[in-house]
Amino acid sequence: MGCAVRGTPGAASRRLPETQAALEVRHAVRGWAGEYLAGDAVAVALSGGADSLALTAAAVVEIGQVDALIVDHRLQPGSDAVAATAAETALALGCRSSRVLPVTVGTDGGLEAAARAARYEALDAARGDLPVLLGHTLDDQAETVLLGLARGSGGRSIQGMAAHNAPWGRPLLGVRGHTTRALCADLGLTPHEDPHNSAAEFTRVRLRTEVLPLLEDVLGGGAAAALARTADHLREDGALLDALAADLLDAARLPGDGRALDVETLATAPAALRRRAVRAWLLECGAKALTDRHLRGVDALLTAWRGQGGVAVGGAAPGTRLVAARQRGTLTLREQRRERS
Repeated sequence: MGCAVRGTPGAASRRLPETQAALEVRHAVRGWAGEYLAGDAVAVALSGGADSLALTAAAVVEIGQVDALIVDHRLQPGSDAVAATAAETALALGCRSSRVLPVTVGTDGGLEAAARAARYEALDAARGDLPVLLGHTLDDQAETVLLGLARGSGGRSIQGMAAHNAPWGRPLLGVRGHTTRALCADLGLTPHEDPHNSAAEFTRVRLRTEVLPLLEDVLGGGAAAALARTADHLREDGALLDALAADLLDAARLPGDGRALDVETLATAPAALRRRAVRAWLLECGAKALTDRHLRGVDALLTAWRGQGGVAVGGAAPGTRLVAARQRGTLTLREQRRERS
């Protein structure tokens, strides 16, 4: 998938101007590498946009061994030329190699979700054993938190993106988008402007162009940074709750195939831990696309038992579904064949 081109970067290609933007982006990459990078090389997902160009330039200076991976979604005429230009720019910036990855975008979940799935799959397949740096900025984090708030599915949905979630790394979560654009200008680079990034039919675009600017105006500035800080705090809290929920799940397990839990152990636990334990158990057993309705339905089997029937959740094999049910003090999860309509 794709063809790697190797570069021969010289000393000049590894220097950046000593501007405020360059220093800020370099500092962010250096901090991320110092905390999370175990080796001496990374891959960077390069789209040709300002964020990923700035990230690539800083990574070459701060890390040194950088392989650029350029995903061509092939959704627009001329996308191959855009990808080829990004690959050439990567070598000019000092990457040791660049590789274009053409993908086929499906339809599941809508265009945005399908493109994201195809992109991550291609990056994961091409990275080898290297971590992949992604150019998500503080602005992207703020948008992610707002989307989570709109879903209303609890603290987990507004934890935002993590700086490190192997194999993915996001060094620029504390950097604003205007800083990455400024660095590109400092370097004399013209970032590619993806038409999808200004298409109002996409929710993220409207958040970026309408909602966030309005929040900044109403609140007198600092809204994006405040949303990002909220995500950081919730992620720290969530990590502790997840660890405690894992202990609770282990205590509730019954002998067998892992699909049976003791009701009393779970029912007497605090709701926040109980629901996290149930969520982890369902995912572990193959459930997919869990919603708040699913989790509350299963939770009701534990704490509001009235003899009700099982709760179906997504997952299992084609033609079947997973059903959580309560029987004689035990919470079970079994596959059930779907009835044909």
